Amino acid sequence: MNEQYAAHVREMQERWQRIATEEGFDAVLVLAGSPRVSFLDDFEYAFRANPHFLAWLPLTHHPHCALLVRPGERPRLWYYQPEDFWHLPPTDPEAWWSDRFEIDVMGEPGAWRAALPGAGASLAVIGDETGPDGSIPGAEHNPEQLLMRLHLERTRKTGWEIDCMRRANRRAVAGHRAAERAFREGRSEFDIHLEYLRAVRQNDAELPYGSIVALNEHGAVLHYQQRERVAPEPSRSFLIDAGATEYAYASDITRTHAGDSGAFADLISALDTVQQDLAAAVGPGLDYRDLHLRAHLEISGVLRAAGIIRVAPEEAVSSGLSAVFFPHGLGHFIGLQTHDVAGLVDDHGAPVPRPDGHPFLRLTRKLEPGNVLTIEPGIYFIEPLLSRWKETADATAVDWAVVESLAPCGGIRIEDNVLVTREGAENLTRDAFAGQGG
Repeated sequence: MNEQYAAHVREMQERWQRIATEEGFDAVLVLAGSPRVSFLDDFEYAFRANPHFLAWLPLTHHPHCALLVRPGERPRLWYYQPEDFWHLPPTDPEAWWSDRFEIDVMGEPGAWRAALPGAGASLAVIGDETGPDGSIPGAEHNPEQLLMRLHLERTRKTGWEIDCMRRANRRAVAGHRAAERAFREGRSEFDIHLEYLRAVRQNDAELPYGSIVALNEHGAVLHYQQRERVAPEPSRSFLIDAGATEYAYASDITRTHAGDSGAFADLISALDTVQQDLAAAVGPGLDYRDLHLRAHLEISGVLRAAGIIRVAPEEAVSSGLSAVFFPHGLGHFIGLQTHDVAGLVDDHGAPVPRPDGHPFLRLTRKLEPGNVLTIEPGIYFIEPLLSRWKETADATAVDWAVVESLAPCGGIRIEDNVLVTREGAENLTRDAFAGQGG
């Protein structure tokens, strides 16, 4: 892994130095960021470092650090390590990563200011301008074209990044297995979440996003944010959308489980077949918009076969009926951010429009090797969307009695993380499940 990381840093140097030079900058300063406190309080929110800082360094709990990148020079890191008896200070830099950098240990925030390039040098700063470290006179803060080019590079993952994401998937899969066991035991959403945390061995702040732990009708809320302390009776269904991190690189996995056999369990199985079909279609050169539209067609086929809709799949898609049951996009890029950058632009940074009638799709690019993305089709029984359709002239396209019988189960989503390779794709999530017993 050390050699992988060394190769990653070399690749980062090549990318950043080339782009900085072409954009006319003598140096780029990357700020890790600083903790924020709650309004009228001294309570600090959980610290989340600048993703551009994390792209260089595995320092997830290290505020106030700064990295200076100059063409032709070794990157220089100012490592914040204060003397502190209120909080545990960072440990000394570890050789496996620190050997790639010139390191200055500082005891006070902002000690790097005195060493910045002098007058006449063109300096770009990437980081939060509003934080205490952010304002640097004479520098250009977050230049749009520079950021766009760096974002495009982030879509092509290095070997180190891919390995981190494999590990994040394996970690999350352990949590998903523990969560399913807790569901089968009749536990509450809150208790299931605790079992998930125990299995992934991370706390809430270390997860890439707030886990969605939804029983019964709560599965119809796409980003359900509560965790009931009391288990429902009966516990018909369970949707869990939860990931983990490895050096800040994310996994984002969703599974849905039925409490017993029957129509809802059959619907899960049918959607799982669709999901695997879509994931297998991923490969270099594929326009993700086409895959998203294909998902709508295949999901409509499932809805028709289950007796939920009465019209042909093509008509369900063209009329917008498919979006009543599948209102979100098929997926998104993933990496240092769960919804990672540059998903809606082409290789030159120009916007790539979403298909008409699909405003929530987060990825419209043609895929290339090194991309990592999610494939997450869903079928939901969302009351406001269903009620709206019921008032239209096309209401008879839906069998409302079947919908009523399935609505107490909420919804289904199945989500994998997929790496685009030169030959096709590698399903990081399915591989992780297979490695832990299927």
